[in-house]
Amino acid sequence: MSSKFKNAKRIEGLDSNVWIEFTKLAADPSVVNLGQGLPDISLPMYIKEELSKIATTDSLNQYTRGFGHPSLVKALSCLYEKLYQNQINPDKEILVTVGAYGSLFNAIHGLIDEGDEVIIIVPFYDCYEPMVRMAGATPVFVPLRSKPVDGRKWSSSDWTLDPQELASKFNSKTKAIILNTPHNPLGKVYTREELQVIADLCIKYDTLCISDEVYEWLVYAGNKHLKIATFPGMWERTITIGSAGKTFSVTGWKLGWSIGPDHLIKHLQTVQQNTVYTCATPLQEALAHAFWIDIKRMDDPECYFNSLPKELELKRDRMVHLLESIGLKPIVPDGGYFIIADVSLMDADLSDMENNNEPYDYKFVKWMTKNKKLSAIPVSAFCNSETKLQFEKFVRFCFIKVFPDLTMRSPFRPAFVSFDMFHHLEHFLTYWHSKVHQVLLVIIYPDHE
Repeated sequence: MSSKFKNAKRIEGLDSNVWIEFTKLAADPSVVNLGQGLPDISLPMYIKEELSKIATTDSLNQYTRGFGHPSLVKALSCLYEKLYQNQINPDKEILVTVGAYGSLFNAIHGLIDEGDEVIIIVPFYDCYEPMVRMAGATPVFVPLRSKPVDGRKWSSSDWTLDPQELASKFNSKTKAIILNTPHNPLGKVYTREELQVIADLCIKYDTLCISDEVYEWLVYAGNKHLKIATFPGMWERTITIGSAGKTFSVTGWKLGWSIGPDHLIKHLQTVQQNTVYTCATPLQEALAHAFWIDIKRMDDPECYFNSLPKELELKRDRMVHLLESIGLKPIVPDGGYFIIADVSLMDADLSDMENNNEPYDYKFVKWMTKNKKLSAIPVSAFCNSETKLQFEKFVRFCFIKVFPDLTMRSPFRPAFVSFDMFHHLEHFLTYWHSKVHQVLLVIIYPDHE
């Protein structure tokens, strides 16, 4: 093949993608997919109704302003002015993007140069590293480390950065740090003290902060989401990223936004106008209407910003109970809608997995999908090569699901819960044999507890 048909060097080695690989595995209708963050709970009726009405308005089925539909950026500025306690210019300080992915891409390609260094906290959402490498920059990794638990429940708050280790990663080449709070996959919600350490280093080394806050509303009792852009000296150096998919459980709408000072946002606008240009007009208009409804009732329990985390906290606690009931030790998340657990105690026989060079969690999830008809995501997919060993015994489960109906769509539902299926697992310990059956049965049939 002609050398002209080869890939561009900027994407060299970036062709592997965990979502493509494991979404394909979970496509079998007999598999219960607790891997991807696909909410199957019903989104608010008012959001559906708004989109339905807007679809019949001819003018709203055409192009809109490239940097954000006017009604949406106005709604976003109104909402976030309440949180930032200062005015936000809807035209110059907000950019509506194709999902949070679009916001990340715009920020990294609009602000990061070849030869720059970008600090990434491990584990990290998997697109951070390839996006940084595509920009020609060097990712510099710093891991979250767990504190001793001493018999109590393991919490995402037990995973922290070592301030000295973090400081050692900053230097004159450091252009930015990518922060993710609430964190995916751990569910960590950074405290004021932790954010202050990061802010102080950003100011000291004149470093940008790309703050991925897509789970900002999904924070559970005893925790509070804080925006690092509100810290002294940080507004002028921070891009804050939000997501409609996570805010209103409409992941298929693929709308996100970046908020920051004009002197940063204008560079993201340059990337957008030369790539996707604009986002879907009807979806932006419907999203604006949804925001106005909930902005007007932010102190009301019925406001979706308040009702969804309360609903998910119950699901989180149920998932913790289910995982603990089979002897696993989950890490209880303080935010988001994922929970990770150490699966090494399952003692599964993975010797027949095709690729024995894969990390343990990759092989385990493939084994579980094939033999248990239950899909998850391996946590080492969120790690750089040096830290994969630290996290390869962890698997991530999603709990924004309708628990009683997890397999109702599957024509193989009776086979999925049969005892026969479990008796055919030759290499599974007898104890785990019965306990795993119990937990899966409870997930599918909660009334059978």
